[in-house]
Amino acid sequence: MKKSKIIYLIKGLLIVLFMGSCDEGFDEMNTNPVRLTSIDPTFQLNQAIISSSPGYNNLTYETTIVKQMITPFQGVGTGGNLNQDNRSATQGNWQTGYRTIVKNLIDGLESLGNAPERTNLNSIIRIWKAHAFMMLTDTYGDIPYSEAGLGYIAGNVFPKYDSQEAIYTNILNDLEMAVQGLDESKDPINQEILYSGNIEQWKRLGNSLLLRAAMRLVKVNPTVASQYALKAVNGGLMQSNDDNAVVRHNADYRNNVGTNLNGGQAPFYYLDEDFVNFLQSNNDPRLESIAVRYVGALSGGEQVEANANRSPEVQIGMPQGYDNTTIIPVAEAAGLASLFSYSQLDRTRLGNPEAPNFLVTYSQTLLLHAEAAARGWVPGDAEQLYHDGIRAHMEQMALWPNDTEIAPEAIDAYIENHPLETGNELELINTQYWVSSFLIGPETWANFRRSGYPLVNPNPYPGSDLQNEDFIRRLTYPDSELTVNKENVDEATSRMGPDVLDTRVWWDVK
Repeated sequence: MKKSKIIYLIKGLLIVLFMGSCDEGFDEMNTNPVRLTSIDPTFQLNQAIISSSPGYNNLTYETTIVKQMITPFQGVGTGGNLNQDNRSATQGNWQTGYRTIVKNLIDGLESLGNAPERTNLNSIIRIWKAHAFMMLTDTYGDIPYSEAGLGYIAGNVFPKYDSQEAIYTNILNDLEMAVQGLDESKDPINQEILYSGNIEQWKRLGNSLLLRAAMRLVKVNPTVASQYALKAVNGGLMQSNDDNAVVRHNADYRNNVGTNLNGGQAPFYYLDEDFVNFLQSNNDPRLESIAVRYVGALSGGEQVEANANRSPEVQIGMPQGYDNTTIIPVAEAAGLASLFSYSQLDRTRLGNPEAPNFLVTYSQTLLLHAEAAARGWVPGDAEQLYHDGIRAHMEQMALWPNDTEIAPEAIDAYIENHPLETGNELELINTQYWVSSFLIGPETWANFRRSGYPLVNPNPYPGSDLQNEDFIRRLTYPDSELTVNKENVDEATSRMGPDVLDTRVWWDVK
């Protein structure tokens, strides 16, 4: 018995020793040496900026609602072209906004809570956060804001919806504080993709966004709008096209709109009749840089360079109100070989897969400054600012690929022939904003609703889901929110109005 006990004791000791030896280096052996366990918030900021580029949803709704582009085809492209609530498409901005942009920005700010010496990066992320939430709330109305992005950080997977009024109050305050927090003597941020850490340019972007946010409130709270517009102008706005907030693309990272227009969607999208007619009637040299018409094309397969004509006088925009069947006799009556012979966004230039995406521009900022000056809210010569805004966008055209530059003498001639008429300032300024924001769908649509300009005819398509409005006023919430966060959605709609395309967001009043 004693011998067997000794044997068991020895075996037990050997097992303990063996297990102890196996444990040495166990953590290291089971840790992936190349997998990230943390990330610099600068790279999260970059991901948020890149993801802010308008995508395919830009074509399905925003650019169509404002009558710049149109598709007569149904299916995945159904949306603003038929004034219908295509829930698979209306969720586009939401999913990208929350799952990628907001997620990275909120997590980045959380990480910086442990690095108080990185005040510049904190302020820059807050500036882009304001841009992101303006896009989201302008699209949907009341949305998660104060509790957004906290699913992983705080375990809050059912965030409440804040009112748009409260969101804008926070955006205005946050932008003002963020700009004030920028200091060139503090932490450098050389790896961010917009300005390579140039603090003065970030200040100018922050103030330009502050002006944009302020001008949203012109109808609902002109007192606050004028106060913040003045703060923005006094703080210093964008000074040239070098200050544009732009995402650049190349063969490795391609423009999402361009890849769609050069892929399976190539024959489906056309320039809108109202947009083409406006540019033609005003002898606008930008039309030649934007449009192409494949004369005589009987199908998408015949939209080839041999049939391409870029002359402004031959362009014919497609009217809204038709589908791909009912548009056929309309095209024939216009003398076209088929619907495929209407004018398109040139896929080799502005529609190029490597074309840049402009998000906030010098031209837009000048035109908003011009409106604020015309209202008497801020210093400045409204007509000079108006002309400078037009010039800035025409000069911006040169930043797209493949011969889009406009000759200086053509710019001068256009400006000379387009004075800012007394009594008609708001329409003229905001109609130019419509042109200068081409392809920046969320902003073009927001300013269209905010200002009421340009004056264009509504889409008369007979199968519209609109009940009380002539134009789509907001996009509907994703079905996933209606399923998993219904209580908070119901609270928002009880405050804002029903979850339909007709409901106006808070600042969009008649």
